Amino acid sequence: MISREPTLERMAVAQSVMLDPAGLTDTHLQQALALIGEHRIDDADLYFQTTRHESWGLEEGIVKSGSFMIEQGVGVRAVAGEKTAFAYSDDLSAASLMDAARTVRTIAAAGQQRRVKVPTRPKVAGIRTLYAPTDPIGTLDSAQKVSLLERAEKMARAKDPRVAQVMAGVHAVHEVVLVARADGTRAADVRPLVRVSITVIAEQDGRREIGSGGGGGRFGLGYFTDSILAGYVDQAVNAALTNLESRPAPAGEMTVVLGPGWPGVLLHEAVGHGLEGDFNRKGSSIFAGRIGQRVAAKGVTVLDDGTIPDRRGSLNVDDEGHASQRNVLIEDGILKGYMQDSLNARLMGVKPTGNGRRESYAHVPMPRMTNTYMLGGTRSRDEIVASIQRGLYATNFGGGQVDITSGKFVFSASEAFWVENGRIQYPVKGATIIGNGPQALKRVTMIGNDMSLDTGVGVCGKEGQSVPVGVGQPTLRIEGLTVGGTA
Repeated sequence: MISREPTLERMAVAQSVMLDPAGLTDTHLQQALALIGEHRIDDADLYFQTTRHESWGLEEGIVKSGSFMIEQGVGVRAVAGEKTAFAYSDDLSAASLMDAARTVRTIAAAGQQRRVKVPTRPKVAGIRTLYAPTDPIGTLDSAQKVSLLERAEKMARAKDPRVAQVMAGVHAVHEVVLVARADGTRAADVRPLVRVSITVIAEQDGRREIGSGGGGGRFGLGYFTDSILAGYVDQAVNAALTNLESRPAPAGEMTVVLGPGWPGVLLHEAVGHGLEGDFNRKGSSIFAGRIGQRVAAKGVTVLDDGTIPDRRGSLNVDDEGHASQRNVLIEDGILKGYMQDSLNARLMGVKPTGNGRRESYAHVPMPRMTNTYMLGGTRSRDEIVASIQRGLYATNFGGGQVDITSGKFVFSASEAFWVENGRIQYPVKGATIIGNGPQALKRVTMIGNDMSLDTGVGVCGKEGQSVPVGVGQPTLRIEGLTVGGTA
């Protein structure tokens, strides 16, 4: 069998799914871009997208929810200086595409930049192959999806008699995108995304506590074997049972040790958003203008890497047609760079970093994280915990928030333990961790050798847009964080 090169294969899929049914050709795309470029602009692009979503939810042993949805449309954008003109349509006809282009041209008419010439010969961008162009919705039939949820519930109830309720969900997304840029670039991607979520409620002596687990990535639903499900179940049940034994959390300024993997969400929020290009171009980030300066303790290296195979936050190509990259943001404590989309990169005089992302065709792109994590060090987890005289060991987090300008953050620990004299004493509940992102990075005193990424559940929100992301870190010891507790 003769197969096409993966980049060309993705282009062919995008054309067959979106352009051909609407009677659109590359000539129509060039005409739309040329119409936008009649006024002086710096850049323009067309973003075609079709997305199919399916989800199933099980509770009390029966499927109580299910949904299937298709979204399709095109976003049309022109950029002049700092200003963006944008229109979108859920109709992919040639007439609607030209109407959107005329609307954008009118909005952009006040631009005082340069005139963009649309090349007559488009070029296909060379992009990565990080995941298979699988349609995950079709990798299991309906009965198999229900069976998957039933097996997860059965495993959870068999773990401990204190498990009183189990909720499980399976989610699958098949997304096809096509980007046509004014410089002639054409890029396409076929993006699978799946996730299983498990929530457990445990009850003992009238007390009820909750625990959760799950994961996923860019592959088919066949990934979720019984051994994978068992790991998610263990995570959820153990968290709920641990919380049944929890006591009120002590409060005050203290040493805090963060566990590996998902606790990297604190790094994502407290530091990652502050390293996105738009905040730094506008001077609103605490990291603005500090490239080349020390912003963290020695040994702290932070990356945003959209090139990790099959990961939830990875992309073959970003939503502006640029190949994803492995970007070093902080190296051994020194700030090296920011995450950039095309607009902010141009205005800051640097190259895009493959971080231009948007929630859908109805949204404008902006600099966003992919998989953001800190590299590991040399210390073992046991050695780091044993070093705590009095402090908190936080192994899982719930929600949090950060002020980009000041760097201040507040996070709630969903699973944490009180440690004295190097020994874990008991689990605690109600602990919130309060600090300042850049200051916290400078107070890292021990870095574990157990760096891991989260299991594949992260969703990042920014300016009303949500995109899938990954986080990760090793075990970290940080001095002088404030813990808001209930004791």
